[in-house]
Amino acid sequence: MFKIDSIFIPVTNIEKAADWYEKYLGAQKINSWDNGAGFYLAAGSTQLALIKAESEQPVAFITEGRQKNAYYNFVVDDIEAAHHHFQSHNVETTEINNFGGMKCFDFFDLDGNPFSVVNEAEDSPFHSDNVRKMQRNGK
Repeated sequence: MFKIDSIFIPVTNIEKAADWYEKYLGAQKINSWDNGAGFYLAAGSTQLALIKAESEQPVAFITEGRQKNAYYNFVVDDIEAAHHHFQSHNVETTEINNFGGMKCFDFFDLDGNPFSVVNEAEDSPFHSDNVRKMQRNGK
């Protein structure tokens, strides 16, 4: 019934941010308008929209342990290759962490927006194949 259609990301410079998202995420521009630009990614159906903000805006929340947590993440098949891709282009990243089958790291865009990259183990209930099975079975 419901699915995530678009994610809106506040940026202070649409043109520079659009170039950055195209270069480092492989985003393809769908359209642009006065204060924004829309993109799609090679995989999945969720779209990204960059929206002009007057100043940097928080796109993360603070957990009990005072750690920043991104509101959403990107999933990849090869997390080491994704991490290397960002580091080889001097994009700020954290180290890869392993949480019992889920590997993840964060990277930051030009406005300092944090994004998580994850790779779920195949036996994880959160792995996309297992989620699709639950969707088919109505669970």
